[in-house]
Amino acid sequence: MSELARRSIVGALLIALALVASVQGGYAFATLVALGACVLLYEWRRIVHGWGLGWQVAGFVYALVPALALLWIRERFSIGSAPLGLELLLWVFVTTWSVDIGAYFAGRSIGGPRLAPSISPNKTWAGLIGGMIAAALFGGSWAWLLQLPTILIMLAAPFAAAAQGGDLFESWLKRRGGVKDSGEWLPGHGGALDRLDGLVVVATLTAGAMMAGLV
Repeated sequence: MSELARRSIVGALLIALALVASVQGGYAFATLVALGACVLLYEWRRIVHGWGLGWQVAGFVYALVPALALLWIRERFSIGSAPLGLELLLWVFVTTWSVDIGAYFAGRSIGGPRLAPSISPNKTWAGLIGGMIAAALFGGSWAWLLQLPTILIMLAAPFAAAAQGGDLFESWLKRRGGVKDSGEWLPGHGGALDRLDGLVVVATLTAGAMMAGLV
């Protein structure tokens, strides 16, 4: 089986799992989020072993904050008396998945100048731009179709760029720790940290926009 096929199958299964738990909400979604946070923390601590207490605390924050953000978005977001937490949560997912997929295919098909060669040699400016365009298209379309706050249409692209920043940070973390992947749980994807680094950023920023009254 090719790397792309294996990556696609595992990605589809992960998306299906996330969607089922999200629609169910409640304990099902909370359990999935808690499990993801625990795996993130485990992988972080494995990478930064021996770096000092500050890095251990940072890992706890890195895992906890987006977990709380996802739960808050799912259970608390509403417009007036209409609960729209599921719709906003799926916007977070669609935006994150779009930038990942768009960056992957744009980077492979176009190539060109490297985005950060000393940190992640495979990432390109074409991948970043392709990811932002994909997120703007699909995230913006989701917000428009579901009549979510209009600002989400404008936030999709910058949040996508921030997600790529989260990806680069995770790449830097692994490079400093001397590891290729954060784990081996997910064939074709590596570990949970490899797969969720963009979601960590988009979920946190979305919750921050809620707190600021922008969404």
